[in-house]
Amino acid sequence: MKEELIELIARVLQVLRINMNWMTWNLFLAFIPLALSVWLFRARRGRSWVWWLGFTVFYAFLPNAPYLLTDVIHLIDDIRTIQSVWIITLVLIPVYLLVIFAGFEAYVISLINLGYYLHRIDKSHWIFRVELITHALCAVGIYWGRFLRFNSWDFITQPDALLTKGVEEILGKQPLVIIAITFLILLGLHWIMKRVSLGFVNQTSKRMGVKSNSANTDTPNAG
Repeated sequence: MKEELIELIARVLQVLRINMNWMTWNLFLAFIPLALSVWLFRARRGRSWVWWLGFTVFYAFLPNAPYLLTDVIHLIDDIRTIQSVWIITLVLIPVYLLVIFAGFEAYVISLINLGYYLHRIDKSHWIFRVELITHALCAVGIYWGRFLRFNSWDFITQPDALLTKGVEEILGKQPLVIIAITFLILLGLHWIMKRVSLGFVNQTSKRMGVKSNSANTDTPNAG
C-alpha cells in the first residue's frame, strides 16, 4: 500500500511537472492584457501616444486569455496517456479547470475594465458593440494561434506573414466555421462570467458597506 501511494505521488508530480511550464507561460500571457486594462482603463490618464501604444498591445495580447479554452486538447491527450482514474479525477481535471477559469476570468475582467472606461467617457452605448467586435477579433486570434501557430509578437516580428497567410487561411469555409463557433462560445461564456463576476463584486461591496455602517453605528460619538 505504501509503495503504491509513493508511486501515485511520483506520477502526480511527473504530470504536474510536464504541464506546469506551458500552463505558467500561457497564464502569464493571459494576465498581460488584464494588467494593461487596469493601467489603460481604470487610471485617469490622457490618451497620449503612450496610451494608444498600450491599447494596441492590449488588443494584440487579449486573445491569449480566452485561448486557454483550447488547451483542453492537452487534457484529452493526458487522459489518453495516463490510465489512473485517481490522477485524472483529483489532479488533471481540477488543475486544467483552474487554469482555464483563470485565463477566461482575466478576459472577462479586462473587458469589464474596458466597459468601465467607455462608461466613464459617456460612451456606454458602445459597450455591447465593442464587446462583440472584441469577441470576433479574439476568435480570429485564437484560430491563428491554435491552427497557424502565430503569436502576439508576430505583429512586430513577421507582420507580412500574419497578414498574408493569416488572412488567406481564415477565408476558407472550414476556418470561418471554426471562428464562428469560437465567437459564439466566447459570447456565451463571457455573458455568463461577466454577470457572475459583477454579481460577486456587488455582493462584496454591499457586505463591506453593511459592515462599515455597523461599525459606525456601534462607535460612540465623541461629543
